[in-house]
Amino acid sequence: MDRTDALTIADVARRSGVAASALRFYEQRSLIASERTAAGHRRFPRAVLRRIAFIVFAQRIGLSLEEISEALVSLPHNRVPERADWAKLSASWRGRLDARIGELQRLKSGLTECIGCGCLSLQTCRLANAEDRAGKAGPGARYLLGNERRP
Repeated sequence: MDRTDALTIADVARRSGVAASALRFYEQRSLIASERTAAGHRRFPRAVLRRIAFIVFAQRIGLSLEEISEALVSLPHNRVPERADWAKLSASWRGRLDARIGELQRLKSGLTECIGCGCLSLQTCRLANAEDRAGKAGPGARYLLGNERRP
């Protein structure tokens, strides 16, 4: 790594918006890498900023650190990943993201119409959930969990 192009951990934290403690954790988990100076200080290549942005994004869509680690291993090591590399990597997550969006939409609609079994009021519940059909499907707010209402 070219030392003149290297970033300190404080630089990386400031530029990425990720706390230095999280950066050390990511490094411990081999999600990012640094080189050490003679004095033992971390120096990161500028390309680490892209990896960190990817890690933050992947966490926000619900990937675990283990899944993120597996994804990062598939990226090229001999060059900075390009748009096509990221596109190939993220393509497999579209279905997962669509499912999460659907879940969030159900939660949003449930804010005004669903509590507990799937209905806001007992009057509605008698109509939409006669004989506690939702309860027979399992514990929790069944309609929020994706079960369809049946007449």
